Amino acid sequence: MVTLTNDFLTATLATHGAELTSLVDNHSQHEYIWQADPTVWQRHAPVLFPFVGALKDKTYRYQGQDYHMGQHGFARDLDFTVAEQSQTSATFVLSDTPETRANYPFAFKFAITFTLENNTLAVAYHVENPDADAPLYFSVGGHPGFNVPMTEDSDFTDYYLSFAPRKSRVQIPLTAGGIDYAHRTLAATDTNLQLDRKFFKNDAAIYQLTGKNTFSIRSEKTTRGVDLTVKDAQFMGVWSPYTDDATFVCLEPWWGIADTTDTTQELTDKLGINKLEPGATFDHGYVITTH
Repeated sequence: MVTLTNDFLTATLATHGAELTSLVDNHSQHEYIWQADPTVWQRHAPVLFPFVGALKDKTYRYQGQDYHMGQHGFARDLDFTVAEQSQTSATFVLSDTPETRANYPFAFKFAITFTLENNTLAVAYHVENPDADAPLYFSVGGHPGFNVPMTEDSDFTDYYLSFAPRKSRVQIPLTAGGIDYAHRTLAATDTNLQLDRKFFKNDAAIYQLTGKNTFSIRSEKTTRGVDLTVKDAQFMGVWSPYTDDATFVCLEPWWGIADTTDTTQELTDKLGINKLEPGATFDHGYVITTH
């Protein structure tokens, strides 16, 4: 485990999956991150790479060959190396191996840097293609789960989602067969949306993004809350299990998305897929702000 700390926050990170397992306010000792009750959801803030979401039949096709991959890829279940570490920052690195190439035939270097600054935690993704000849196709995303409610005297339904800028966003239905991109609609993200269990009856709410966006979890009953800001993510998922035991909400910035209902399963045709030419790099990320 790696611990980062400043005057405001203490973050704990696991080398397994480069997962944020704790984010605590140093003054109130409030824990912002879901503590992975295995009877509800056994993760805290998994990293999604080299896929976001599920593939149809857990299968994709590249250069005439079928490959198999579980939901959200393999990075969350592998050990990263700590490449750099200071009191307030750490970088975790994962590279391809013969094992990863068995079902993901690409050379890659994937680095995640976590940095505390005042009451924020910045998460920076760096992907590079070390191959001299072949392109690299991938998706990447975050999946942090935040404790809701955030105080003992408040309930899940006392909280709401707030969006900045206040404008309508494209919402993409998620069905049992995948992303129903053809039936996307405009969502009322120009106002606050109260959290309740019905909101998650159909799994995650998925929004298509443009420009800078901040999704916040807030309540009129407390000043405590959390913001997640992205400058250029393609999509944002908002998810909590459809059960009263799930006292958390995930805000998920994605550079990529699950397979669509009409997918060809060809990797190069996949909605939201990122392509890096030989020697090229990808640098994106998000910022968590605590209140």
